[in-house]
Amino acid sequence: MKLSARNQLKGKVVSIEKGAVNGIVGIELKGGDVISATITLSAIEELGLTVGGDAYAVIKATSVMVGVDHHHCK
Repeated sequence: MKLSARNQLKGKVVSIEKGAVNGIVGIELKGGDVISATITLSAIEELGLTVGGDAYAVIKATSVMVGVDHHHCK
């Protein structure tokens, strides 16, 4: 798979929560963190996603937002 996005994170599908139109797919990364993505049900079917299967989380963003909780910063 070749993409222009540089943030391609390989992991295992740990959850698929299907709704009426979309599904939320959870992908566990090597370090144990889980990334969730909302995609269409047809995409889930077309990709053949199943819990326990391999998948990539591909992140392409034009901006990143950063926040601070001042109650915990000293």
